[in-house]
Amino acid sequence: MEMSDIQAQASLVLWAAFAVAFVFGVVAQRTHFCTMGAISDVVNMGDWTRLRMWGMAAGVAMLGFYGMAALGWIDPLQTIYSGSRVLWLSALVGGALFGFGMVLASGCGSKTLVRIGAGNLKSLVVFFVMGLAAYATLSGVTAVLRNQTIDQVVLHLDTSSALPLWLAGLWGAPGAALGLAGLVGVALIAWALSSRDFRSSLDNPLAGIGIGATVVALWWVTGVLAFVPEHPETLEAVFLTTDTGVMESLTFTAPMAYALEWLIFYSDASQVLTLGVVTVLGVVLGSLAYALLSRGFHWEGFRSTQDTALHLVGAVCMGVGGVTAMGCTIGQGLSGLSTLSLGSLIAVAGIGLGAVGALRFQMWLLERG
Repeated sequence: MEMSDIQAQASLVLWAAFAVAFVFGVVAQRTHFCTMGAISDVVNMGDWTRLRMWGMAAGVAMLGFYGMAALGWIDPLQTIYSGSRVLWLSALVGGALFGFGMVLASGCGSKTLVRIGAGNLKSLVVFFVMGLAAYATLSGVTAVLRNQTIDQVVLHLDTSSALPLWLAGLWGAPGAALGLAGLVGVALIAWALSSRDFRSSLDNPLAGIGIGATVVALWWVTGVLAFVPEHPETLEAVFLTTDTGVMESLTFTAPMAYALEWLIFYSDASQVLTLGVVTVLGVVLGSLAYALLSRGFHWEGFRSTQDTALHLVGAVCMGVGGVTAMGCTIGQGLSGLSTLSLGSLIAVAGIGLGAVGALRFQMWLLERG
């Protein structure tokens, strides 16, 4: 394969990733898919409908990921979620910080991008602050603090931290991985569909199937379309355009930092357009397209000084927490959870705990007057 072929393939990967993210933006804007909103609905109103959306999306993503692995299309070990090192404390603390922040900022990273597309200026501010905080936690001042403290607490496993792969190795039965993922995935989908309220609106299963399918689609893009068995320069296998060097699916915290870096240093010849950057842009434009077509686009700004302060604090918490936990509600919550990684399960638990804590904090603020 010549370098010109590699460049053409990389361009195709980026366009495919953009298309997947565009669809994500359209579906999320139409169906009001929101992890923070789902948790808020449960805590404040006892309404599980949007959480069932999220559960169905996770189930679809699991079935798709391990289905492709069973067909030999992708290598399930080639993700950042399936390594043998589990930074469990980072996942828990980072997840809790992210969950707390997403409530204060009125939504997680993906919801922030969706709202930008619909004209929300508050979310635009959250994007810049969250991206800056994420950048600092990747390679700046908070990165040093993270590396020297909670990242030092590591659980070392003898095999992959993805539970289906661990069980398959333990039992010596490769089919066990697909069996466990299939069981959990089908159970989540069945739980979502068991509610009459959930089934009463087509938008609910559309969100679950559509969002889950975009996660699966990007796994295919990076695991199949982006995979080069032997790069002509290094003679090693590579996954083109990915930021981690392995398969990736949708995630939004670190990509926000990469997007800001690409914008700021665009003229630097060393800057290369990556999958994370185009997915950020794709979600915004997908949301914008649907908002304009449905006449749902409208400008929205901050209501008060307190509203501004809470969003700024929330954005910082999400940027620091998302990088520390190695993912957001989509990165760890759907992409990571589709692998049934132990680290992802811990991060999701942390996000849930942090979100509940922030909702209680908001209630305290309201009661305080």
